[in-house]
Formats: sequence, structure tokens, C-alpha cells
Amino acid sequence: MPNTDAAKKALRQNKTRRKRNLNRKKRMKEAIKKYEKLIENGKKKKAEEQLKQVYKVLDKLTKVNFIAKNKTKRLKSRLAKKLNK
Repeated sequence: MPNTDAAKKALRQNKTRRKRNLNRKKRMKEAIKKYEKLIENGKKKKAEEQLKQVYKVLDKLTKVNFIAKNKTKRLKSRLAKKLNK
């Protein structure tokens, strides 16, 4: 248990940031899973639309430094490759 006021505030900040980060991670994973499921089912048109949504989510997460730029580029590239196969 934190004793000083600064430590108490740091604990509150950590809790808030953890919630925010878990939500961001969940949003990213859900978008990617939905996209991959569409590819498995052979729904190419819907997968293309979902790919745009995945790009949007990844770009937003990169903007707030949740994901590194190169990781985002790598993920986008691999997801686009899956669609083209």
C-alpha cells in the first residue's frame, strides 16, 4: 500500500492507464480476428472492408504510441498478404 501522496497518485494513474491499455489491446485484437475470420470463410469483399477498419485501428494506436511504427507497418503488410492469397 502506498504511503506518500505521490505514491497514491502514481497508483491511481497506473490503474487508469492499465484499463486504457487493455481496452486498446482488446480493440486491436478483435478487429484483426474479425478480419481473419472473414478470410477463412472466403468473404473477400467484406474482408476488404474490414481491412480498412483494421488499418484505422492500427493507425490510431500508433498515433498514441501504443504500437511502434514499424510494428504497425509489419502487421498491415502481413494482413494485406493474407487477403491477396
